[in-house]
Amino acid sequence: MKLNKLGPNKTELQLADGTVVFFSYKTPVAALIPGEGWVRTDEKYSVTTSKHINQWLAENNAEFVDTVNQHRLDALTGAL
Repeated sequence: MKLNKLGPNKTELQLADGTVVFFSYKTPVAALIPGEGWVRTDEKYSVTTSKHINQWLAENNAEFVDTVNQHRLDALTGAL
């Protein structure tokens, strides 16, 4: 597991299985999941969090981003 601070209130967590989870503030809001691809939350958050998500996806050249239930993203880090 590797934690990367990307900027103010933006963090990326790399898990051993290759999953990468993006956090805005303390909430997991997007991820790259091996075998599934890029995903983002279906929850509506602040303008700033939406900006964080869009920046992270763009910086990683994410294509074909699916929207998933927030519970799916929470479960990725549930063991932490």
